[in-house]
Amino acid sequence: MNGNENQVATDSVDAAVRIHSTLGPGLLESVYERVLAYELRKRAHRVDTQVAVPITYDGHQIDEAFRADLLVDDCVLVELKSIENLAPVHKKQLLTYMKLAHKRLGLLLNFGAPRMKDGIVRLVNGLPDTQSP
Repeated sequence: MNGNENQVATDSVDAAVRIHSTLGPGLLESVYERVLAYELRKRAHRVDTQVAVPITYDGHQIDEAFRADLLVDDCVLVELKSIENLAPVHKKQLLTYMKLAHKRLGLLLNFGAPRMKDGIVRLVNGLPDTQSP
């Protein structure tokens, strides 16, 4: 992990906490996505939203295998949720996205959590998730 990835993650989490404390839980994911992108751009980050990520399978390129909610500074993949509780499948999905997009750091941010700190999952591609129970 380089310092830039960690700084991008820190700024993303800080922005998410600020947004959650201002707007609260319960809005659509698309609203949080727009506001988080705005907040990160204010902090001088390059933010791409709804990024189509291609994959190659069996020698065949699939141009739009999935869409990443946010890609920050081309190094941190951010997936947003606005649900009551995250399920294990959400972490697996993000890790798969990270592998397919060749990204080492990802954040799963659930704006539906009563407290934002309970809705933050940081995943590292290629290393065991030491934050899981």
